[in-house]
Amino acid sequence: MSGGAAASAAAAAKAPSMGVFERYLTLWVALCIIAGILLGQAVPALFRLIGEATLAEVNLPVALLVWLMIVPMLLKIDLGALGQVRAHWRGIAATVAVNWLVKPFSMALLGWLFIGGLFRAYLPAEQIDSYMAGLILLAAAPCTAMVFVWSNLVDGEPHFTLSQVALNDLIMVVAFAPVVGLLLGLSSITVPWNTLLLSVVLYIVVPVAMAQLWRRAVLRQGGPAALERRLRMLAPLSLAALLLTLVLLFGLQGDQIMRQPLVIALLAVPILIQVYANAGLAYWLNRRLGVAWCVAGPSALIGASNFFELAVATAIALFGFQSGAALATVVGVLIEVPVMLSVVQIVRRTRPWYERRAG
Repeated sequence: MSGGAAASAAAAAKAPSMGVFERYLTLWVALCIIAGILLGQAVPALFRLIGEATLAEVNLPVALLVWLMIVPMLLKIDLGALGQVRAHWRGIAATVAVNWLVKPFSMALLGWLFIGGLFRAYLPAEQIDSYMAGLILLAAAPCTAMVFVWSNLVDGEPHFTLSQVALNDLIMVVAFAPVVGLLLGLSSITVPWNTLLLSVVLYIVVPVAMAQLWRRAVLRQGGPAALERRLRMLAPLSLAALLLTLVLLFGLQGDQIMRQPLVIALLAVPILIQVYANAGLAYWLNRRLGVAWCVAGPSALIGASNFFELAVATAIALFGFQSGAALATVVGVLIEVPVMLSVVQIVRRTRPWYERRAG
């Protein structure tokens, strides 16, 4: 093992492993679904009041929860890690290509094929375009949070993961709105650009800026050890905000879910295909380019996962809490963790094959 590889392995070994909450996130999500549905039936007036708390079509309670979700995770990002891009340019190129040139457009195609075609007869006609919009929103932004967990689980090169996430954040600021607007326009949906751009500012620009200022202040006062303590302290808050958001969403959509469980299953089909196809494509591209496995693993996972917090928030802002778009993005939340854990297992088990032929 080279000195660089040894350093990378050591850094990966020191990365935090999944805690109890992260390990059983699927269980907590399931419990929140049940709690949300029951509470929505018990106190519908309260949920309607929360749903109406908007400014410029952006729901304020959800905006607050999204900030609580992602700011602690964004504290992990060192934008200075972009300096590492040159060392991992092939892995970066493969991941960027999948994230921005393939994933949004392939999801639009899958939505047209399954939701607009094969499954159309089994779905409410008035929600078809909204479902497709939600799927596009889900695929248009690569994940910037849980990928740190996935990368750690495959012993990923930490500098690559940091630099790729930082680069994706910067690309999202300028590319998310145009890509979504283009694809939603092709779906014959009128896009309120002011709301979409406001969502980008609220859910990307502002949190990234807040997190970077906070990160610098903590590092200046106490160094890396203080930052690690702060991250451990904030981790439960981030997860609690995610779970509370799910309670809120399912409280407002409980009736629809209970009436149409088939819709949930059908919406999951294109999402599942997209995750596995894009993970496989990123993994294959890295292998063809001769990229080390410790970079190819997180590249595949970043290529497959979605920034579902942003997708849910933008779907709610554009189409409302009870829209088909919001439901489609929530389905992405439901299957994200178990599906990504299965991708982690595939990447780990195929390491001998990857290194035997790519080395």
